[in-house]
Amino acid sequence: MRKRSVTIDGHRTSVSLEDAFWTELAALAHARGLSFNTLIAEIDHARAAGEGGGSTNLSSALRLHVLEALRQRRDEAR
Repeated sequence: MRKRSVTIDGHRTSVSLEDAFWTELAALAHARGLSFNTLIAEIDHARAAGEGGGSTNLSSALRLHVLEALRQRRDEAR
């Protein structure tokens, strides 16, 4: 488990995730040409809007985002 500080809308917050999730989030941000903080902010905004498990905390929303991205990648490979 690794805790990292991220900036969302100008506010710093800390998020704890397993290394595998941090690695995959970085890859997803890179693939979309986004900064790490921009991707995290997008996920947080979607969570706040009630998309993809809006009642979850940010750590859970990030894990769910990674899971969904991996599912999409798997489905596209079929």
